[in-house]
Amino acid sequence: YFTDDDSLLLRTQTSPMQVRVMENTKTPICILAPGRVYRKDEADATHSPMFHQIEGLVVDEGITMGDLKGALTTIMRNIYGKDAVMRFRPHHFPFTEPSAEMDIMCFHCHGEGCRLCKGEGWIELLGAGMVHPRVLEMAGIDPNVYSGWAFGMGLERTAMRRFKIADLRLIFENDVRFLEQF
Repeated sequence: YFTDDDSLLLRTQTSPMQVRVMENTKTPICILAPGRVYRKDEADATHSPMFHQIEGLVVDEGITMGDLKGALTTIMRNIYGKDAVMRFRPHHFPFTEPSAEMDIMCFHCHGEGCRLCKGEGWIELLGAGMVHPRVLEMAGIDPNVYSGWAFGMGLERTAMRRFKIADLRLIFENDVRFLEQF
């Protein structure tokens, strides 16, 4: 784990920003919260122990899972093009229910399976879900009136797919020959 001299753990998520906003802001709420995070991940083609995460949160009356899927699909089509192939799969995250992961078809093998996508044909882009009613309640928001969705995605992995970068580590190596492409 990453700690400083006072044994404080560096943040592993930007999710606490969502709670702060819910506790201190009146509805409707619509935010993006970017920040650097640290995880105990081994560096490989799609993982890094340090990366930049972007959290999104929407809370208002009548918000549904369909709104979440529509918003994320629109965002990803604007980033990757209207023909981008994506999928949502059920997953479990502690503060959302239902929860899902959003994947995009591997740009390298086009779904056939390769080293980059670990033979799966898909690369995970983000985790998302409906904000659990208990989370809303604990933030002082009436879950009988309001609902919301949230997501968290890694900026480097998003850029990796957008610019067809085959190895995430290239982004952090500071090789001028690589960086000058952008």
